[in-house]
Amino acid sequence: MKKLSDTEIDDQLKNLDGWTYAKGAIHTSFELENFKEAFTVMTRIAFEAEAQEHHPNWGNVYNQLEISLSTHDANGVTEKDFKLARTIEEIIESTN
Repeated sequence: MKKLSDTEIDDQLKNLDGWTYAKGAIHTSFELENFKEAFTVMTRIAFEAEAQEHHPNWGNVYNQLEISLSTHDANGVTEKDFKLARTIEEIIESTN
């Protein structure tokens, strides 16, 4: 998988609300209703991540969920990260 250039990353980020690029990864965070909702969303993301064979670096405190995506094999951001980011967005949108 080819590592994307900064310009390619910036172009793709225009289509993802709330995502930023820093330190070789794309990042976002979500505030959900409560811990149970956050954990439910994380579980749904986990199943999709496993299906895509691409796993996020993430953290959860109560209703806060922070996610970072990068492709370790490429040492940076690839299309694989954006594919998972779009899936995550779909999951979040379906909870609203």
